[in-house]
Amino acid sequence: MSDSQWLAEQFEAYRGHLRGVAYRMLGSLADADDAVQDTWLRLSRGGADGVENLGGWLTTVCARVCLNMLRSRARHPEDPAGTSLPDPVIGPAAAPEARPAGGPPPDEQAVLADSVGLALLVVLDTLAPAERLAFVLHDMFDLPFGEIAPVIGRTPAAARQLASRARRRVSGAVPATPDRDPARQRRVVDAFLAAAREGDFDALVEVLDPGVVLRIDGGRRYRAASMTVRGSEAVARQALTGLSSLLGAVDVHAAQVNGAAGIVVSRRGQPITVMGFTVAGGRIAEIDSVADPDRLARIAVIVPDGG
Repeated sequence: MSDSQWLAEQFEAYRGHLRGVAYRMLGSLADADDAVQDTWLRLSRGGADGVENLGGWLTTVCARVCLNMLRSRARHPEDPAGTSLPDPVIGPAAAPEARPAGGPPPDEQAVLADSVGLALLVVLDTLAPAERLAFVLHDMFDLPFGEIAPVIGRTPAAARQLASRARRRVSGAVPATPDRDPARQRRVVDAFLAAAREGDFDALVEVLDPGVVLRIDGGRRYRAASMTVRGSEAVARQALTGLSSLLGAVDVHAAQVNGAAGIVVSRRGQPITVMGFTVAGGRIAEIDSVADPDRLARIAVIVPDGG
């Protein structure tokens, strides 16, 4: 086996991990793929001579690539299109072993295996690039601050402070104790959908946390549909206005969205909306809905055979 073949095999062993790092850093599956490819190019051009810990080296290189991408975004922001959500990662509602076929591609399985909820990614998008990197690498991937510091050009103590600041913001914005039981999550989501179909305002309010947040990202084509709505009564009214009529004209499929209960809404087999739910204390605390047709066409969306 040649050195280049050996290097390629070693990189492939880490590809899923690197994509997970890049997705958490960037919130975009396409950008994550670009970051992983850039990492491979740097490895293939420079080789691994003198690298004692290839996995750690690749992680920091990928993180540095992501940091540059985040900083470029900050310098050249796109024209805002209202509420903007990260790319959802969609998988079958049932456990993988319960489904003989289908499911997300292997790299997305790696992302789902250590899932990060859409609600958390929304908060990560509000962090400064260096804060996000320090938090992701330390709190999600257990990298020591001594390895993180050179990536952001800070001391280990400064990197620790950045991660601590990010942690405070995350803990203040994400439900502290989301329900982990998939069956319980699904029951709550099903109750929400049933109330929406029946137009039952009181039942909707009952299943929603008083501080619930609904985010809808319609993308550039449906800019007017993008919004953020807060509070159980306001979200219930929006569900009656925008969801009740929709549910009668489309197919709704149970799915796993970023490791939690969600749905894929399709029309004639084409996904038109992906909704992820954060359930805490038996009620829905956050709803994140991606209805951007351009993005849904780019990401892998599972539309099960059954409803």
